[in-house]
Amino acid sequence: MTHLRLPLLALFSPGLFWLTGLSLLQAAEPIKIGEFASLTGKEAAFGQSSHKGTALAIEELNAAGGVLGRPLQLVFEDNQSKSGESATIVKKLISRDKVVALLGEVASSRSLEAAPLAQAAKIPMISPSSTNPKVTMVGDYIFRVCFIDPFQGTALAKFAVAHLKARRVAVLTSVSSAYSVGLSKYFHEQFLKDGGEIVADLKYSEGDKDFKAQLTAIRAAKPEAIFIPGYYTEVALIARQARDLGLDVPMFGGDGWEAPELMTIGGAAVNGCFYSTHYSSEAPVAAVQTFIKKFRAKYDNETPDAMAALGSDSAFVLVDAIKRAGSVEPAKIRDALAATKGFEGVTGRTDIDAHRNASKAAVIIEVKDGKFVFVESVAP
Repeated sequence: MTHLRLPLLALFSPGLFWLTGLSLLQAAEPIKIGEFASLTGKEAAFGQSSHKGTALAIEELNAAGGVLGRPLQLVFEDNQSKSGESATIVKKLISRDKVVALLGEVASSRSLEAAPLAQAAKIPMISPSSTNPKVTMVGDYIFRVCFIDPFQGTALAKFAVAHLKARRVAVLTSVSSAYSVGLSKYFHEQFLKDGGEIVADLKYSEGDKDFKAQLTAIRAAKPEAIFIPGYYTEVALIARQARDLGLDVPMFGGDGWEAPELMTIGGAAVNGCFYSTHYSSEAPVAAVQTFIKKFRAKYDNETPDAMAALGSDSAFVLVDAIKRAGSVEPAKIRDALAATKGFEGVTGRTDIDAHRNASKAAVIIEVKDGKFVFVESVAP
């Protein structure tokens, strides 16, 4: 009796049951998920933020028991913000590391490098925050958990008219960025439709440092606002040089502005500027405030931005699909991702549509006295 009773007691001991479950999880073969991000280089703030959100989500999921009785392993690589690196990394993640799915990238241009490889290998890929419509057009294995530029560009055009009361706007577009070119296109269409006038339409390239020639031409056109659909690295420099030239009109742009470095580099020049993004840390929503609390606890009291929130959501959406698929077969994960409806994440509800895009609201942020301040929410 003694020999029978002890195993039965042990079986119903909560502590031993937890330890046994944990050891079984640790012993199980991990499910490998690949991530490629700009952890260094000129857009490192984007990649680091997105990666932190993703890593926190994977840690939280593993603490809750993983998925399908197996732990998750995040295999991540740095593309250094360089053209071409994402393709090299994704080849390695698929062929050598044998990942079942991919998370990345933040920038649309780098997502477009990787997407054809993921599609050809039939490995699901989820971009946290690439907004250019072409990304998911690559094929049926490519998804995103953010809104797309036709919506963002339209929202910004309406914001310019309704909130800024601007009818004469100058546009400064990065010709080497798929994100910037796309967002500029959709802004143009809606702004002109709403009766606005583009008084100057000028270009620059990624990595440029001197924008005085373009800004001098813009000043001569006397705009009421300047639309800059670029990334924070160039935007902050443009703002400083614009103010130096006496251009004191509002400047505004898209989610490519979203980084603390916008203020670090831009200083007082970006005060009074606006941008659209995917969430606000000021939102009085339980999921948002819980996420912020966990993020701050892990990352030295850092407040997460939209890239971190979308990084987290991309991981949770993927794992939710794996759970519903009941399998780590890429084709079954793909089918489950395509069927995602009503997933509640940090950035709101995610419904994946027929084109594998997420229909999401946008928020408008103002840079005010060294802070990012919520202005309004724009529904799709």
